[in-house]
Amino acid sequence: MKSTMLQRQYVSECSVATTPGHRVPRVPRARTVAMVGTYPPTACGLATFTQNLSYAIAAGASWRVIVVRVLDTPEVPTQPEVVAHWVGGDRPSMRAAIEATTGSDVVVLQHEYGLFAGRDGDEVLEFVDALSSALVVVLHSVLARPSAHQREILERLVRASSLIVVQSHHARRRLCDLYAVAPSRVVVLAHGATANFTGEVPLVAHPRILTWGLLGPGKGIEHAIAALARLAHRAPAATYVVAGATHPKVLAAEGERYRHALENECDQLGVRERVIFDDGYRDWESLRALVRSADVVLLPYDSRDQESSGVLVEALASGRPVVATRFPHAVELLGSGAGLLVDQGDVAAMSAALERVLYEPGVAASMRESACREGTALLWPTIGAAYREVLARVVADRLEA
Repeated sequence: MKSTMLQRQYVSECSVATTPGHRVPRVPRARTVAMVGTYPPTACGLATFTQNLSYAIAAGASWRVIVVRVLDTPEVPTQPEVVAHWVGGDRPSMRAAIEATTGSDVVVLQHEYGLFAGRDGDEVLEFVDALSSALVVVLHSVLARPSAHQREILERLVRASSLIVVQSHHARRRLCDLYAVAPSRVVVLAHGATANFTGEVPLVAHPRILTWGLLGPGKGIEHAIAALARLAHRAPAATYVVAGATHPKVLAAEGERYRHALENECDQLGVRERVIFDDGYRDWESLRALVRSADVVLLPYDSRDQESSGVLVEALASGRPVVATRFPHAVELLGSGAGLLVDQGDVAAMSAALERVLYEPGVAASMRESACREGTALLWPTIGAAYREVLARVVADRLEA
């Protein structure tokens, strides 16, 4: 039935009647997707994801993407695709953002609890309740132990949406089991990545461990430093690069306290010269080269609930071996042999895993092969095509209703 309806819709859009019984083909009308989320130049992983997903969807013929950029403070718009700025707590800007989505075939909203204004980001509820277009919500977190208010926000988002997107099968199971969401309303679409398998590899004198991303408590860097110290007996000595500025919200709340605590730990453990804190700005190509230079990517995160990690996906799309704690996304993606998993905060296990990758013959090569195979399936052209297919179904279902 759905296939027939889609065929009728296509015929209707691709032809016009001229004389009775005769139709002349015409170009299908472009579908407009309104993307809502943080967006560059905002420096955060979600902003980068929103931009990459926008480009990936717009790469398809007859698809157009506009962006509502979510901000904490007003800025002057500079990108043609950004049609509105929604400043947290500013109702006129919210109304303008809602108006900007009018006429779109579907709104795709990125959701994290810290993204929107209000208690637990509940300002988003007023926004979605006012939309006239179909709504697809991309959940970047599905909390295992939400507060009553957090649960209410998510459940209202589910009710307001035509479809929910999550980025792992674990997140889908959690959403269906803990929040009683019908499985038919949840689809898994992977976090995309840009291919980084080839290119010049900077020469480094020592085995290199790399963690990158915005810095703040919960990243588990203190455990990684302690794990590095346990490798002091191995030669050549490994170095650990921690690349990324302190998260802007962490910086505003407590300054560089976490970074300074990490530096003090390096001094106490005698590894100060082997840990490089790289907090300078890196453009895209420089970051890609840095990732290619790593012998192993380390994700020592404290969270046991993290359903999505852009860093993990980019590491696989760079063909890098990974050592990660057992957060859900890592458990799901590293099972094929691209990485080794350790328990959160288990310094001894983390050190042993790093030692295997860096010093045991054949281990890194095997993991690189698996990472390349796993990463190829996560490239943005593939993910963009999957999103277009899902969004086309949402639009068609709305027309049928």
